[in-house]
Amino acid sequence: MAQVRRIKLGSQGIEISAQGLGCMGMSAFYGPPKPESDMISLTHHAINSGVTFLDTSDIYGPFTNEILLGKALKDGVREKVELATKFGIRFSDGKNEIHGDPQYVRAACEGSLKRLGVDSIDLYYQHRIDTRVPIEVTGKFIAYCLVGITQWGC
Repeated sequence: MAQVRRIKLGSQGIEISAQGLGCMGMSAFYGPPKPESDMISLTHHAINSGVTFLDTSDIYGPFTNEILLGKALKDGVREKVELATKFGIRFSDGKNEIHGDPQYVRAACEGSLKRLGVDSIDLYYQHRIDTRVPIEVTGKFIAYCLVGITQWGC
């Protein structure tokens, strides 16, 4: 089997597979959700093939994609992957709302951790920019939350 090349992402030292698995289509947007057992098998096949960078978001489903991925990451699988999820879009009253305020970021982060069933997220980023909140404020809180996840249970 061919090896999937690994690359550095950014300047903080995280290394990921050069090919990733975008999980959105498993639960939303491209037709009805796919069978859970098939998507868990697909995720495991990707990981066993060397694709270890998994990308999801709280808005996919909404929420159901993170729950699905959490099931796929059980029994030691989490330790084999680099996990990315996103925040910033909330579906409310039939429309999408963009949020980047610290209270929302924290709540979204805590929700993602719970749905994914993990203690940490490797890459947590903003899906859409909330122009009402300075990006420095949102960015600072993302950094705090990532440190807090591993040290203080953000």
